[in-house]
Amino acid sequence: MNLLRRALLALGLPLVLVVLWWLLSLGSTSFFWPPLATIVQAFPETWTADPILHDVLPSLARLAVGYLVALVVGVAAGTAIGSSRTLRALCEPTLEFFRAIPPPVLIPVIALFAGYTGWTAKVVTIALGCLWPILLNTVEGVRSVDEVLRDTARSYRLGRLTTLRQVVLRGASPRIATGARQALSIGVILMVISELFGANRGLGAAIVQFQRSFAVPQMWTGIILLGLIGVALSGLFRLVEHRTMAWYRGLRQSERGQP
Repeated sequence: MNLLRRALLALGLPLVLVVLWWLLSLGSTSFFWPPLATIVQAFPETWTADPILHDVLPSLARLAVGYLVALVVGVAAGTAIGSSRTLRALCEPTLEFFRAIPPPVLIPVIALFAGYTGWTAKVVTIALGCLWPILLNTVEGVRSVDEVLRDTARSYRLGRLTTLRQVVLRGASPRIATGARQALSIGVILMVISELFGANRGLGAAIVQFQRSFAVPQMWTGIILLGLIGVALSGLFRLVEHRTMAWYRGLRQSERGQP
């Protein structure tokens, strides 16, 4: 019953929105607002094996590479900056400067050096956009680690690597997970935006090509597919977070006196 209740809560609003869309667009004669039935009918005809293999999967691969690069660099640099007051004071103005620059603005600059058509510019764009939430949340997470835990680790003569892994990173992991979740949504957006400039294949490029050729139902199928991919990635992230952060949930429950 608990699982059924969660499923109803998760699917209730999407089902209501789909029903409303279906009813409001039923019998529509607008070229730009076709009936949802027409869009659903065009979905399997549009996203066959070829576009999935040559458009969707390469886009997801670039997203994965850029996101993983940002995760590794962000956690490593954030741990170093958060652990040193001198380094933090030195880097903070620069970090705030680059954080304020929207990554899509940098796409033409990146493309000048890496080119428009290859993977490099797209991966760099995704990595730069995903980097800042992970980096800044890691810095704050490392800074917020209880000094008592650090002193206890020194008292027990734990090595630097053990202290870093078991005390610092574990203590900062809730904030790191928050930054990683924010970065994932940014990465999906940049995955599409990076394919709008000079790309001939990819999910974003396919949506633009549908729009330019006035294939409106196919364009809507691309938008819906993009949303479904976002939901799937969010669910995958929640699954990983649920397994890796089980200790944190148990700690919070014990602090609240819950069994």
